Amino acid sequence: MKRLSSLVHDAADAVGRVFGRLAALIIGFILMVAGLGMTATVVMLPAGIVLGLLGVGMVVAGMFARDSA
Repeated sequence: MKRLSSLVHDAADAVGRVFGRLAALIIGFILMVAGLGMTATVVMLPAGIVLGLLGVGMVVAGMFARDSA
């Protein structure tokens, strides 16, 4: 029983690490698309640039983040 418990704990730990990175990638991609859409109008250009750069930062952070383990 101890081996099964250890296996489940390791699997849950791996899923938890992947979920955080995947969430950062998805949210970053959504921010980049929203920023790109906002830069199409001149009025929303400054806000679109900021959102786009925040999205790029989140995607990069999601791909290259260190393991917390």
